[in-house]
Amino acid sequence: MKLIAGNSNTPLAQAIARYCELPLTQASVRRFADEEIFVEILENVRGEDMFVLQSTSYPVNDNLMELLIIIDALRRASARRITAVLPYFGYARQDRKPGPRTPISAKLVANLITMAGANRVLSVDLHAGQIQGFFDIPTDNLFAAPVMSADIRSRFPDHNWMVVSPDVGGVVRARALSKRLDNAPLAIVDKRRERAGDSEVMNIIGEVEGRFCILIDDIVDSAGTLCNAAAALKEAGAAEVVAYVSHGVLTGGALARVDNSSLRELVITDSIGNHETIAQSSKVRHLTIAPLLAEAIQRIADESSVSSLFD
Repeated sequence: MKLIAGNSNTPLAQAIARYCELPLTQASVRRFADEEIFVEILENVRGEDMFVLQSTSYPVNDNLMELLIIIDALRRASARRITAVLPYFGYARQDRKPGPRTPISAKLVANLITMAGANRVLSVDLHAGQIQGFFDIPTDNLFAAPVMSADIRSRFPDHNWMVVSPDVGGVVRARALSKRLDNAPLAIVDKRRERAGDSEVMNIIGEVEGRFCILIDDIVDSAGTLCNAAAALKEAGAAEVVAYVSHGVLTGGALARVDNSSLRELVITDSIGNHETIAQSSKVRHLTIAPLLAEAIQRIADESSVSSLFD
Protein backbone atom coordinates (compact mmCIF):
# COMPACT_ATOMS: atom_id res chain seq x y z
CA MET A 1 0.00 0.00 0.00
CA LYS A 2 1.22 3.50 -0.88
CA LEU A 3 -0.22 7.00 -0.45
CA ILE A 4 0.14 9.82 -2.95
CA ALA A 5 -1.26 13.36 -2.66
CA GLY A 6 -2.10 16.22 -4.95
CA ASN A 7 -1.80 19.86 -3.90
CA SER A 8 -5.38 20.46 -2.71
CA ASN A 9 -4.94 19.68 1.01
CA THR A 10 -1.34 18.95 1.94
CA PRO A 11 -1.80 19.20 5.76
CA LEU A 12 -4.57 16.56 5.75
CA ALA A 13 -2.57 14.28 3.44
CA GLN A 14 0.46 14.52 5.74
CA ALA A 15 -1.69 13.80 8.80
CA ILE A 16 -3.19 10.70 7.14
CA ALA A 17 0.30 9.52 6.23
CA ARG A 18 1.41 9.91 9.86
CA TYR A 19 -1.55 7.87 11.13
CA CYS A 20 -0.86 5.17 8.53
CA GLU A 21 2.85 5.31 9.42
CA LEU A 22 3.71 5.59 5.73
CA PRO A 23 5.59 8.27 3.78
CA LEU A 24 3.79 10.01 0.93
CA THR A 25 4.94 8.71 -2.45
CA GLN A 26 7.29 11.16 -4.13
CA ALA A 27 5.74 12.84 -7.14
CA SER A 28 6.18 16.02 -9.13
CA VAL A 29 2.97 17.92 -9.85
CA ARG A 30 3.75 21.09 -11.76
CA ARG A 31 2.35 23.42 -14.39
CA PHE A 32 3.60 24.56 -17.76
CA ALA A 33 3.52 28.24 -18.70
CA ASP A 34 -0.01 27.90 -20.10
CA GLU A 35 -1.20 26.25 -16.82
CA GLU A 36 -1.27 22.71 -18.22
CA ILE A 37 -0.77 20.25 -15.37
CA PHE A 38 2.06 17.72 -15.58
CA VAL A 39 2.55 14.82 -13.16
CA GLU A 40 5.57 12.56 -12.78
CA ILE A 41 5.64 9.70 -10.26
CA LEU A 42 9.17 9.58 -8.82
CA GLU A 43 8.95 6.10 -7.25
CA ASN A 44 8.22 2.60 -8.53
CA VAL A 45 4.50 1.84 -8.02
CA ARG A 46 4.19 -1.31 -10.15
CA GLY A 47 1.82 -3.75 -8.45
CA GLU A 48 1.10 -1.38 -5.55
CA ASP A 49 -2.25 -0.63 -3.90
CA MET A 50 -2.34 3.16 -4.42
CA PHE A 51 -4.45 5.70 -2.53
CA VAL A 52 -4.68 9.16 -4.13
CA LEU A 53 -5.46 11.87 -1.54
CA GLN A 54 -7.11 14.87 -3.19
CA SER A 55 -10.11 17.06 -2.34
CA THR A 56 -11.77 18.62 -5.38
CA SER A 57 -12.20 21.95 -3.58
CA TYR A 58 -11.25 25.49 -4.65
CA PRO A 59 -9.83 25.88 -7.26
CA VAL A 60 -12.17 23.02 -8.16
CA ASN A 61 -11.26 22.49 -11.79
CA ASP A 62 -7.49 22.61 -11.18
CA ASN A 63 -7.71 20.12 -8.31
CA LEU A 64 -10.01 17.84 -10.31
CA MET A 65 -7.58 17.79 -13.24
CA GLU A 66 -4.69 17.07 -10.85
CA LEU A 67 -6.64 14.08 -9.51
CA LEU A 68 -7.44 12.73 -12.98
CA ILE A 69 -3.86 13.11 -14.24
CA ILE A 70 -2.37 11.49 -11.12
CA ILE A 71 -4.76 8.53 -11.56
CA ASP A 72 -3.80 8.25 -15.24
CA ALA A 73 -0.08 8.38 -14.39
CA LEU A 74 -0.51 5.60 -11.79
CA ARG A 75 -2.52 3.44 -14.19
CA ARG A 76 0.16 3.78 -16.87
CA ALA A 77 2.81 2.96 -14.23
CA SER A 78 1.07 -0.41 -13.64
CA ALA A 79 -0.35 0.22 -10.15
CA ARG A 80 -2.36 -2.84 -9.06
CA ARG A 81 -5.32 -0.88 -7.68
CA ILE A 82 -6.06 2.86 -7.49
CA THR A 83 -8.39 4.32 -4.86
CA ALA A 84 -9.40 7.98 -5.22
CA VAL A 85 -9.68 9.38 -1.67
CA LEU A 86 -11.86 12.49 -1.92
CA PRO A 87 -12.40 14.03 1.53
CA TYR A 88 -14.54 16.62 -0.27
CA PHE A 89 -16.24 15.72 -3.57
CA GLY A 90 -16.73 18.87 -5.64
CA TYR A 91 -19.71 19.22 -8.00
CA ALA A 92 -21.72 17.10 -5.53
CA ARG A 93 -24.42 19.76 -5.31
CA GLN A 94 -25.16 19.26 -9.02
CA ASP A 95 -26.68 15.83 -8.37
CA ARG A 96 -30.00 16.35 -10.20
CA LYS A 97 -31.64 18.49 -12.89
CA PRO A 98 -33.08 21.58 -11.16
CA GLY A 99 -34.61 22.73 -14.42
CA PRO A 100 -34.76 21.96 -18.14
CA ARG A 101 -31.52 21.83 -20.17
CA THR A 102 -29.26 21.67 -17.10
CA PRO A 103 -26.49 19.11 -16.44
CA ILE A 104 -26.04 16.50 -13.73
CA SER A 105 -22.38 17.40 -13.25
CA ALA A 106 -21.82 15.07 -10.29
CA LYS A 107 -22.46 12.12 -12.61
CA LEU A 108 -20.11 13.59 -15.24
CA VAL A 109 -17.30 13.93 -12.68
CA ALA A 110 -17.94 10.38 -11.47
CA ASN A 111 -17.54 9.18 -15.07
CA LEU A 112 -14.30 11.15 -15.47
CA ILE A 113 -12.78 9.62 -12.32
CA THR A 114 -13.80 6.12 -13.41
CA MET A 115 -12.52 6.53 -16.98
CA ALA A 116 -9.22 7.98 -15.73
CA GLY A 117 -8.56 4.58 -14.15
CA ALA A 118 -9.74 4.65 -10.54
CA ASN A 119 -10.82 1.26 -9.20
CA ARG A 120 -12.47 2.56 -6.04
CA VAL A 121 -13.61 5.83 -4.43
CA LEU A 122 -13.53 6.86 -0.77
CA SER A 123 -15.26 10.07 0.28
CA VAL A 124 -16.73 11.79 3.36
CA ASP A 125 -20.34 12.96 3.78
CA LEU A 126 -21.41 13.09 0.16
CA HIS A 127 -24.02 15.79 -0.41
CA ALA A 128 -26.57 13.17 -1.40
CA GLY A 129 -26.45 9.43 -0.82
CA GLN A 130 -27.43 8.62 -4.40
CA ILE A 131 -24.08 9.99 -5.63
CA GLN A 132 -22.62 6.61 -4.67
CA GLY A 133 -24.75 5.18 -7.46
CA PHE A 134 -23.22 7.61 -9.98
CA PHE A 135 -19.98 5.60 -9.82
CA ASP A 136 -19.71 2.25 -11.61
CA ILE A 137 -16.94 1.22 -9.19
CA PRO A 138 -17.09 0.47 -5.42
CA THR A 139 -17.65 3.70 -3.47
CA ASP A 140 -17.37 4.15 0.30
CA ASN A 141 -19.09 7.15 1.89
CA LEU A 142 -17.69 7.85 5.36
CA PHE A 143 -19.56 9.90 7.97
CA ALA A 144 -18.05 12.63 10.14
CA ALA A 145 -20.80 12.18 12.78
CA PRO A 146 -18.67 9.99 15.12
CA VAL A 147 -15.89 12.61 15.11
CA MET A 148 -18.40 15.40 15.71
CA SER A 149 -20.28 13.61 18.49
CA ALA A 150 -17.00 12.87 20.32
CA ASP A 151 -16.06 16.55 20.10
CA ILE A 152 -19.50 17.66 21.36
CA ARG A 153 -19.29 15.29 24.32
CA SER A 154 -15.82 16.51 25.28
CA ARG A 155 -16.50 20.26 24.87
CA PHE A 156 -20.15 20.53 25.93
CA PRO A 157 -20.78 17.54 28.23
CA ASP A 158 -23.29 19.12 30.62
CA HIS A 159 -25.47 21.01 28.14
CA ASN A 160 -29.12 20.44 27.30
CA TRP A 161 -28.52 19.28 23.72
CA MET A 162 -30.95 19.64 20.84
CA VAL A 163 -29.85 18.68 17.32
CA VAL A 164 -31.18 21.01 14.63
CA SER A 165 -31.38 20.49 10.87
CA PRO A 166 -31.10 23.81 8.97
CA ASP A 167 -33.56 22.49 6.36
CA VAL A 168 -35.95 19.62 5.79
CA GLY A 169 -33.49 17.80 3.52
CA GLY A 170 -30.95 17.40 6.32
CA VAL A 171 -33.20 15.56 8.78
CA VAL A 172 -31.58 12.16 8.14
CA ARG A 173 -28.15 13.62 8.91
CA ALA A 174 -29.46 15.32 12.05
CA ARG A 175 -31.13 12.12 13.24
CA ALA A 176 -27.85 10.19 12.82
CA LEU A 177 -26.04 12.70 15.07
CA SER A 178 -28.93 12.68 17.53
CA LYS A 179 -28.61 8.90 18.00
CA ARG A 180 -24.94 9.34 18.87
CA LEU A 181 -25.88 11.96 21.48
CA ASP A 182 -28.14 9.74 23.57
CA ASN A 183 -31.13 10.35 21.28
CA ALA A 184 -31.12 14.11 21.83
CA PRO A 185 -34.36 15.73 20.59
CA LEU A 186 -34.60 17.12 17.05
CA ALA A 187 -35.74 20.43 15.60
CA ILE A 188 -36.00 21.62 12.01
CA VAL A 189 -35.57 25.09 10.54
CA ASP A 190 -38.17 25.61 7.82
CA LYS A 191 -36.77 28.05 5.26
CA ARG A 192 -37.67 29.36 1.85
CA ARG A 193 -34.84 29.94 -0.64
CA GLU A 194 -35.68 32.78 -3.00
CA ARG A 195 -32.55 32.42 -5.15
CA ALA A 196 -29.20 30.60 -5.07
CA GLY A 197 -27.00 31.77 -2.21
CA ASP A 198 -29.84 33.44 -0.29
CA SER A 199 -32.20 31.93 2.26
CA GLU A 200 -35.05 33.27 4.35
CA VAL A 201 -35.88 31.52 7.61
CA MET A 202 -39.62 31.03 8.07
CA ASN A 203 -40.17 29.16 11.35
CA ILE A 204 -38.80 26.59 13.78
CA ILE A 205 -40.36 23.13 14.06
CA GLY A 206 -39.68 21.96 17.63
CA GLU A 207 -39.38 23.41 21.13
CA VAL A 208 -35.92 25.01 21.36
CA GLU A 209 -36.43 27.36 24.31
CA GLY A 210 -33.62 26.99 26.84
CA ARG A 211 -31.87 24.37 24.71
CA PHE A 212 -28.23 24.13 23.62
CA CYS A 213 -28.83 23.86 19.87
CA ILE A 214 -26.42 22.03 17.58
CA LEU A 215 -26.91 22.85 13.90
CA ILE A 216 -25.64 20.04 11.65
CA ASP A 217 -25.03 20.26 7.88
CA ASP A 218 -22.75 18.77 5.22
CA ILE A 219 -21.61 21.94 3.39
CA VAL A 220 -21.30 25.57 4.46
CA ASP A 221 -20.68 27.88 1.49
CA SER A 222 -21.91 31.44 1.90
CA ALA A 223 -23.02 30.63 5.50
CA GLY A 224 -26.30 32.50 4.92
CA THR A 225 -28.47 29.50 5.82
CA LEU A 226 -26.55 28.74 9.03
CA CYS A 227 -26.46 32.34 10.21
CA ASN A 228 -30.15 32.88 9.51
CA ALA A 229 -30.98 29.62 11.26
CA ALA A 230 -28.90 30.61 14.29
CA ALA A 231 -30.68 33.96 14.50
CA ALA A 232 -34.09 32.27 14.29
CA LEU A 233 -33.14 29.77 17.01
CA LYS A 234 -31.98 32.54 19.35
CA GLU A 235 -35.21 34.46 18.70
CA ALA A 236 -37.13 31.28 19.59
CA GLY A 237 -35.35 31.16 22.97
CA ALA A 238 -32.37 28.87 22.37
CA ALA A 239 -29.72 29.26 25.08
CA GLU A 240 -26.72 28.76 22.74
CA VAL A 241 -26.25 27.80 19.09
CA VAL A 242 -23.21 26.00 17.68
CA ALA A 243 -22.85 24.56 14.18
CA TYR A 244 -21.03 21.42 13.04
CA VAL A 245 -20.45 21.12 9.28
CA SER A 246 -18.49 18.50 7.36
CA HIS A 247 -17.14 20.69 4.54
CA GLY A 248 -16.22 24.34 5.01
CA VAL A 249 -16.31 25.80 1.49
CA LEU A 250 -16.71 29.33 2.98
CA THR A 251 -16.75 31.57 -0.09
CA GLY A 252 -17.10 35.33 -0.34
CA GLY A 253 -17.97 37.03 2.93
CA ALA A 254 -18.82 33.81 4.74
CA LEU A 255 -16.25 34.27 7.54
CA ALA A 256 -17.37 37.82 8.28
CA ARG A 257 -20.98 36.64 8.25
CA VAL A 258 -20.19 33.90 10.79
CA ASP A 259 -18.19 36.24 13.03
CA ASN A 260 -21.11 38.68 13.17
CA SER A 261 -23.78 36.00 13.64
CA SER A 262 -25.58 34.53 16.65
CA LEU A 263 -23.43 31.39 16.40
CA ARG A 264 -21.26 30.67 19.39
CA GLU A 265 -18.95 28.56 17.21
CA LEU A 266 -18.75 26.98 13.75
CA VAL A 267 -16.85 23.69 13.68
CA ILE A 268 -15.76 22.30 10.31
CA THR A 269 -13.64 19.30 9.41
CA ASP A 270 -10.31 19.68 7.61
CA SER A 271 -11.65 18.01 4.43
CA ILE A 272 -10.86 21.29 2.62
CA GLY A 273 -7.42 22.87 2.93
CA ASN A 274 -8.43 26.39 3.99
CA HIS A 275 -6.48 26.49 7.25
CA GLU A 276 -4.95 29.94 6.69
CA THR A 277 -8.32 31.43 5.74
CA ILE A 278 -10.23 30.25 8.81
CA ALA A 279 -7.39 31.33 11.10
CA GLN A 280 -8.70 34.86 10.46
CA SER A 281 -12.01 34.02 12.13
CA SER A 282 -12.65 34.10 15.87
CA LYS A 283 -15.56 31.65 15.68
CA VAL A 284 -14.46 28.96 13.20
CA ARG A 285 -12.57 25.88 14.38
CA HIS A 286 -11.14 22.84 12.57
CA LEU A 287 -11.86 19.25 13.55
CA THR A 288 -9.58 16.69 11.92
CA ILE A 289 -10.88 13.63 10.06
CA ALA A 290 -7.38 12.28 9.40
CA PRO A 291 -7.75 9.33 11.87
CA LEU A 292 -11.11 8.40 10.31
CA LEU A 293 -9.72 8.42 6.76
CA ALA A 294 -6.52 6.65 7.78
CA GLU A 295 -8.47 3.84 9.46
CA ALA A 296 -10.73 3.45 6.41
CA ILE A 297 -7.71 3.33 4.10
CA GLN A 298 -6.09 0.64 6.25
CA ARG A 299 -9.28 -1.42 6.21
CA ILE A 300 -9.65 -1.15 2.44
CA ALA A 301 -6.03 -2.23 2.00
CA ASP A 302 -6.58 -5.16 4.38
CA GLU A 303 -9.89 -6.09 2.70
CA SER A 304 -11.73 -5.72 6.02
CA SER A 305 -15.04 -4.01 6.87
CA VAL A 306 -15.33 -0.24 6.50
CA SER A 307 -18.97 -0.02 7.59
CA SER A 308 -18.12 -1.44 11.03
CA LEU A 309 -16.32 1.88 11.71
CA PHE A 310 -19.77 3.35 12.39
CA ASP A 311 -21.33 0.56 14.44
